Amino acid sequence: MPEVAAGAAPELDAARAACTDALGVLAAARPGRLVVVGPVDSAGPETYPEGTRGSFRGFGVDLDVRLGGDDGAPAEQRLPYSLAVAAWLLERTGWSDAPVEGLGVGDRLAPERCGRIGRDLATGAERVALLVMGDASACRTLKAPGYLDERAAPFDAEVARALGAADVGALTTLDTGLAHQLKVSGRAPWQVLAGAAEGADLGGSLLYEDAPYGVGYLVATWS
Repeated sequence: MPEVAAGAAPELDAARAACTDALGVLAAARPGRLVVVGPVDSAGPETYPEGTRGSFRGFGVDLDVRLGGDDGAPAEQRLPYSLAVAAWLLERTGWSDAPVEGLGVGDRLAPERCGRIGRDLATGAERVALLVMGDASACRTLKAPGYLDERAAPFDAEVARALGAADVGALTTLDTGLAHQLKVSGRAPWQVLAGAAEGADLGGSLLYEDAPYGVGYLVATWS
């Protein structure tokens, strides 16, 4: 986010462009319902209705966001940062194509539960789209949040391959213990995606792959 990155913002121009392209794919699908899935600190699942607000004041930035339209969400409920970034992306691209809701899933949620949640989402509306948030490893360099771990790059490469190929099986069987050790926040959200896509004939496209600040960033679309 440029407001948070400040002077370093140009470093992620390509990532933001890829995110804009991904949102374009979502809009072109004309879903009847959009569910934003992202990591939370608790096990979850936690739901966030349309209109839930988020803030980046914790980063010293006077910036507030809202998930979709104002639909009477509880004022005391706040979006976790993963879903706040998604709300920012949706606002930035002018999303108005379908009702939006949020779902938070945590690192302690088992793959089987993630898959069931995804399958339930997929059957909840005639045309449902998912905007799935979550980082890959945070251990790609010496200055990364989790320091350098030689297992991080191969792990991220396999995730990138799976996302680019819409490989449901590979995401479903990700090593949860290794993902936790590598500080991968996207593991549970990706497995919700895999559950939702189970049995569907989807193709994938990897739009962006890099590790700025030692953290694996990936942008992909399935359609």
